[in-house]
Amino acid sequence: MNYREVKPGNALKSFVKCYYIYQSNANVQFEDVVFPSGCMEIIFNLGDGHWQTASDCGFVTNPAIELWGQITRPLPVKSIGKNIMLGVRFLPHGAAYFLNDKVDLFTNRVVDFSELPGNSVKVLHSKLSDAPEWDSRIELVENFLLKSLSYSEKKFDRVVLVNNIMNEIQREDFFENFETVASRNGITSRYLQKLFLQYTGLTPKLYSKIDRFQNSLRLVTKNETSLTSIAYECGYFDQSHFIREFKSFTGLTPSGYASESSPITVAFANN
Repeated sequence: MNYREVKPGNALKSFVKCYYIYQSNANVQFEDVVFPSGCMEIIFNLGDGHWQTASDCGFVTNPAIELWGQITRPLPVKSIGKNIMLGVRFLPHGAAYFLNDKVDLFTNRVVDFSELPGNSVKVLHSKLSDAPEWDSRIELVENFLLKSLSYSEKKFDRVVLVNNIMNEIQREDFFENFETVASRNGITSRYLQKLFLQYTGLTPKLYSKIDRFQNSLRLVTKNETSLTSIAYECGYFDQSHFIREFKSFTGLTPSGYASESSPITVAFANN
């Protein structure tokens, strides 16, 4: 499996965290689990293989152009054959600028992006398949995203507010409750929760938990310090709190997590 990331151009760096290229070898099949990341994604499947995600009815083959909503629990995935994928990983608030719907409609779902109203990405997918180089493929995606930006003043102000509060939450010295945060920004805590759901697909509390989990996952993957140290460094009350929350997002305890058996997670955790 080969995986690498590419930074977005200046015009999109406020919305897109990165583009990534994923390639698996021919005639190879493996299973993995995707963990909550706090980010939504669009994935263009350009190879001859199949990418599948688990559902109540077993594994289901994903569409050629996937929109991943926020994932809040571990999601088993399967790669079959030669998969070549170009992904767009949005910043937590970024996807809201490109979707007409409330983004919480897609939480814990992988949907066909080409079937959303007002979407015309099938032509783009065809051009991506024909493009000979990755640089030209990324340029095609960037041009598409720039044309798709929705800059209504009302949406812009609201998403900026959500992003500013997210930046607060990510600070190491953030210990306030969300009622205080909402009051300081001149809104109610109920309205703050509504804004977060509408523009990120997560509540403020759940976003905070996923952000903390992702920080802990990077440290667990590096395996350079004790679980107790990781727990306190990432802001958990104690080690048992850390273990309980880690298991809720992965299905595993930190000590039971083997990074070598999870190539997709390791690649994403090191971004």
